[in-house]
Amino acid sequence: MKLGVLFSGGKDSVYATYLAKCVGHEIICLISVHSKNKESYMFHTPSIDKTKIQAEVMGLPLIIGKTEGKKEDELEDLKNLIQKAKKKYKIQGIITGAIKSVYQASRIQKICDELKIECVNPLWQKDEKEYLKELVDNKFEIILTGVFAYPFSESWVFRKIDKNFITDIMALNEKYKIHPAGEGGEFETFVTNCPLFSRPLNFVGKKITCEGANSFRGEIEVK
Repeated sequence: MKLGVLFSGGKDSVYATYLAKCVGHEIICLISVHSKNKESYMFHTPSIDKTKIQAEVMGLPLIIGKTEGKKEDELEDLKNLIQKAKKKYKIQGIITGAIKSVYQASRIQKICDELKIECVNPLWQKDEKEYLKELVDNKFEIILTGVFAYPFSESWVFRKIDKNFITDIMALNEKYKIHPAGEGGEFETFVTNCPLFSRPLNFVGKKITCEGANSFRGEIEVK
């Protein structure tokens, strides 16, 4: 099936793309939504402007759209983008990186139903610890680009997801109920290399901004 991807550049959308390709789907294009609202209900925001270079190393066209990020209204913006992808690239479905968010999954499914295309969710209800181990085993290189919950500190920003990270995040899950995959918005990620990339992305600049208690956002420059 010819598929487009709701693509944020974070681990979920990239790994969902990888899994879909592994089972034989043809990846046709990427779709990224730039939200003006950092607290968007639907869209990942840190480093979203870097999806352009990720698309380049994946050899795929990227459709970029903007939204004010107002709850529910942003869904119409998303629908318009998916409709554009359907018309331009003849996609038959959309890949999402949804794991546990019924809010996101149900709304994207509704859009797909209205546009008469399939909604493909390779990560849906996946065990979080198993998922993190798969990322490491499949040589996904991922960093945290923001942390937004107690007891995270600035030291977590730009940390790599590796075996030590898995141990530490599972401990936080047990003690503080932090979702191991960040599904509750506790942290955001950015993929710097994976089997879908023709080459790794290199850092040329990093900056961390404190947005409140236990809330730190990282900005990166890559080439």
